[in-house]
Amino acid sequence: MKRVMRELAGEDGQTEGLVPAAPKLARSTGPVPEHAPVWSDGVSRRLLARYYLPQHHPTLQGNACRLLRDGVEAYPEMLEAIRRARRSIRLETYMFVTDAVGELFGQALAEAAERGVHVKVLYDAVGSWTSRKSFFEGLRQRGVDVRAFKPFSLQRGLRHLLRRDHRKILVVDGTVAFTGGVNIAAHWAPEGQGVAWRDDVLRIEGPAVHELERRFLATWRMMFRDRLSRLRRRIRGGAHAPRALLPRGDVGLAVLSSRRSIHRAYLHAIQRARASVLIAAGYFVPDRRMVAALKDAAKRGVEVSLLLNGGKSDHPFLEHATRAFYEPLMEAGIRIFEWRRGVLHAKTAVVDGVWGTIGSFNLERLSLAFNHEVNAVFADPRLGRDLEDSFRLDCGNCREVDLAAFRRRPLWQKAVERVLYFFRKVL
Repeated sequence: MKRVMRELAGEDGQTEGLVPAAPKLARSTGPVPEHAPVWSDGVSRRLLARYYLPQHHPTLQGNACRLLRDGVEAYPEMLEAIRRARRSIRLETYMFVTDAVGELFGQALAEAAERGVHVKVLYDAVGSWTSRKSFFEGLRQRGVDVRAFKPFSLQRGLRHLLRRDHRKILVVDGTVAFTGGVNIAAHWAPEGQGVAWRDDVLRIEGPAVHELERRFLATWRMMFRDRLSRLRRRIRGGAHAPRALLPRGDVGLAVLSSRRSIHRAYLHAIQRARASVLIAAGYFVPDRRMVAALKDAAKRGVEVSLLLNGGKSDHPFLEHATRAFYEPLMEAGIRIFEWRRGVLHAKTAVVDGVWGTIGSFNLERLSLAFNHEVNAVFADPRLGRDLEDSFRLDCGNCREVDLAAFRRRPLWQKAVERVLYFFRKVL
């Protein structure tokens, strides 16, 4: 554990020693071929947003965004932002595990609180059920306002237990934010020091940061009825009103926290696709509308490729239910790639190398019906190309599923898949 913390934090505790700078992704020459740009360079980003996003999903312009792959890129930048914080830190996460990574983040958060930064941490009680209560109590004693989202309560019914906070948001000083699929746990630490789950995070500077902070504060007030806290802090002089953020880049972002709106954004973009639909899904049990949209896209000549778990998922029952979709999807011309290098946890998609989404929303029942989720959705050729290059790079490390070979799988596997498919809404 100490070795993991040294590798992540550097010998002197600073982020310079986290990991070597990640090289720029090479253009993929793997099994998923590139396509020519769908849009000319002269097409405005506002027009692209109007084409790919539903009308009721307005975008905030002027953001600077960067794709971070896995914990090896995301954790150093998140820790550096926390250590540079001067006013406020908002951290919302499904898993805050008291392992080496959790201890490292806990120390950074506590040090920030001790130098006068207002630190709020919201972790999900179910996602973090293995974590030590003494760890969170220690953070409270050092000034961190850390609370659990919906602790266990059988008296409040099953729906209360199922409706979890699945978001991953970090906002620092209201100026920089991170969102994606990475939690606070060694599951995302580099291979050799952790489990090295595959995932994506979007680093954001610009007006969209305030939208992510608003989502955090809305959940906090909903859970803890803390509606007057901001006013009290202003009176005491302990907080500042949010300042309008100047443009930091040229990316337009929509921050979506409604489960239905995220689902609609997926469907709308797939239906508008002209060249490619590339989806990386750690958990994939789509509803009928999603299956129909993917099949229709493939039938009209769009390249549709799915990157899914291939035998090492942390939810094996869900993985078997996913395979019940393979035959009808592949028969429609959809290519399926299985990730074999550990657990795939990403929840990303890119359409035509322009539209994309990164966040916490899974294409399965819990995300669609119960969980609190958040996704960043964009229409930007440069960021879309980065996400597409990342997807194609991953496919080069996968095994493509062959339809003929898949049909020859043992009968017992087919039976398990059909049974679990029948129970897919409760898995």
